[in-house]
Order: sequence, then C-alpha cells, then structure tokens
Amino acid sequence: MKVKGEVYLPGDKSISHRAVILSSISTGTTEIEDFLFCEDCLSTINAFQEMGIKIELSEKKKKVVVYGKGLKGLSKPNKPLYLGNSGTSMRLLSGLLSGQSFSARLEGDASLSKRPMARITVPLRLMGAQIKGRKKEEEEYPPLVISRRKGNKPLQGIEYRIPVASAQVKSALLLAGLYARGKTEITEIAKTRDHTERMLKLFKANLSVKGLKCLIYPSILSSPKRIKIPGDISSAAFFLVAALLLPNSSLVIKNVGLNPTRTGIIDALKKMGAEIRVKKREEKGEGEPMGEIKVETSRLKGIEIKGKIIPRLIDEIPILMVAACFAKGETRIKDIGELRIKEVDRIHSLCYNLKKMGAEIEEKEEEVIITGTKRLKGAALDSFKDHRTAMALTIAGLKAEGKTVIKDKECIKVSFPDFEERLKRIIE
Repeated sequence: MKVKGEVYLPGDKSISHRAVILSSISTGTTEIEDFLFCEDCLSTINAFQEMGIKIELSEKKKKVVVYGKGLKGLSKPNKPLYLGNSGTSMRLLSGLLSGQSFSARLEGDASLSKRPMARITVPLRLMGAQIKGRKKEEEEYPPLVISRRKGNKPLQGIEYRIPVASAQVKSALLLAGLYARGKTEITEIAKTRDHTERMLKLFKANLSVKGLKCLIYPSILSSPKRIKIPGDISSAAFFLVAALLLPNSSLVIKNVGLNPTRTGIIDALKKMGAEIRVKKREEKGEGEPMGEIKVETSRLKGIEIKGKIIPRLIDEIPILMVAACFAKGETRIKDIGELRIKEVDRIHSLCYNLKKMGAEIEEKEEEVIITGTKRLKGAALDSFKDHRTAMALTIAGLKAEGKTVIKDKECIKVSFPDFEERLKRIIE
C-alpha cells in the first residue's frame, strides 16, 4: 500500500467560521468560495440565519453568499441558538452577542456542554457583558445566556492579558471590541492562529497588531465582496503523515493554507526528518498565504516538541502522535494540557487506542512520551466520538499489520465529511 498523486483539501474550518461571522456584520454582499460544508461551520451559518441574516448555500459549488446587515443588523433569535459540537461557534458568538441590544441563549451537544467557558465569560464581564453559564466549582459551562444590558449601555474597552494560549478567546474579545467604547487591548502569552486579525483587516476594521498585542476600536466593517478559503492544513496533516509512513509514497497537497501561525506541524515533521517541500504563492489581497506541499516517504526520528510551537500545531498533535509511533527513538510532546479539554480528552483517547495497537506510550498530565516501534498491529479501536481522534487512528490503521476497526467514525463529519473518500483516491 502506498500514497500517490495530488489531493485538494476542503476549505479551512477556522477561516470558514470567521468568514461567515464577519460577512454577516459587515455592509454589503460577500461571496465565500471553497467554504467548508461540515457540521461545525453549518452550525455557525444556522445561528446567523436565526438572527435574520440571508445566507445562500451551494454545496456543489462550495460557495456561500452572505448578505450582510452591518454591525447593528442582527435580530433577536426566536429560540436558543444550537451550536452542536462547535466550540469555535460558541466562543466567538459569545463575544459578538455580548455587544448586541438583545438577549440570546447558546446551547450545544453533550460534548460541547462539557467544555470550559470561564476563559471567555470572565473577560467579557469585565467589558460589561451580562453573560451567565452553568457553574461547577470554579468553572463555567454551556449553555450560556447573554442578556440585554441595562439601559443598553455599550461595552467598555479593556486591557486584558489572556492567561491561556487560545485563538478562540482572543477572537471573542476582538469581536466584542467592535462594539465597545474606546480601545480594547488584548495581549497573548504565546502567538496563536491569527485568522481573525487577518480577516478583520480584510473587512477594514480599525485594528493594529504588534507582536503579542492586538488593539481594536469600534469599527464599521465593509465587505471585501469575495473571500477564497484556503485548504485546511489541519486536514492536510493526516495526508502528510500517511505519505511519510507508507512505503514508496509521493504526494502533492494543492491550495493549502500556509499561515505561519498554523504551520507548526510542518516544522515539527521536518525536524523529525520528513522530506517535505513547501511552495508558497502570493496572497493576492485575500489575507491568507496559500500554496502546495510535496511530501515523500521518510525515515523519522524522535524529537522533543514543546513551548511556543504547541499553539501552532495543537489540533495536529493526534496525528503527530501517530507519526511518533514509527519514529526511531523517543519523542516527547510537552505543554499539551489544552488537549484534555477539547471535544474529548485527546491525550487519553490517542494513548488508549495506540496502546491497544502495541505502541509504547507514557501518558502524563500535560505530556506524552512515545518510544517508536517498527510496527503496530490492527485492533478494535474507539474514536470516543472525536473527529481528530478518528482520522488519526485511520492513518495508524493504514500502517498497522492486520485489520483495524474504528467505532463511531461518523464523528469525522464534524470537520471533514469526505475524508475517507479523498483518502481512497490517493491510495494504491
């Protein structure tokens, strides 16, 4: 078995969310090309439709058209906004809705209802938001209720240092800052993905970014008329590792996003000895760098991965753990406690399954230590209903000896509905 040919990936999930959000609150009509039609992004679309935004969908053309109504154009939804499994929708909409003149309730499925929200509710309250979650000990969880502020007083800009490396928290505060009086200044502890900042600039927001600091002022957003979504590098990571591990493989991944805040997976794999070549092309005013990646079968070696690179590959750690199972020597991946509060505890879900396949893994609170082996064996595995766990285990199963069966693979639709179909096209 080997991987050969070219693959085009679906649009980036993070950017697809943000394109719909900013298009809805800008003036003018925006055509979004190569939009990702997955369950999470459709949750964001459904929420804005419930708030009176006209959105036309053409899944066949991979295009969405949003008829924006400006910053004050949203209407009170007639029912709670159900966001399924989408943490991005929950957190970003919380920031946006905190600045509205109406009340709203945000709900999610069982998994989303277990994800921590104090990281956004605390700073939003400092800005004057009337927001309440379900409290348990020192944490808050969905559903979130955002109430109309007394006298409809505007939010107040604040200076805030985010205590965790989280692009979702940063984005929620930037969206709230559009509606706040004065300056909102946000400082990160480590650089996280900057899709929101890039897109705000595309929509002509009054925003400046310097190092780890973002400043935003009340702004009137105007549509750029057209946004082209690059291929999702988080999706690309599964194909990258498949080509690295399967013998005699050579793969070109086309039109993939190469935002430097997201390319940690490429840097880590190259450090492990991967044969990867990247060819960028000009951004052409669309705000996001794109290009192609060529990858060939490689002998990998164990390394230590920690610190500043972690926010740049946090979603790719599951497939990186699979790659480490076949690397020579020991791989240590540190500072990954954030993975325990994703859709599931991804540290546990990967360690549990890879151990069943014969991997040598030591699991710690914020670290995994993987000693590479020459082979894994097929096994009956459990996705824990997590899309990234399921896709990472699929790649492990391709390399393993014998049959691998993964329970609850339907969860892949959350981010990559035709993952298996695209994978089959390049396998010989």
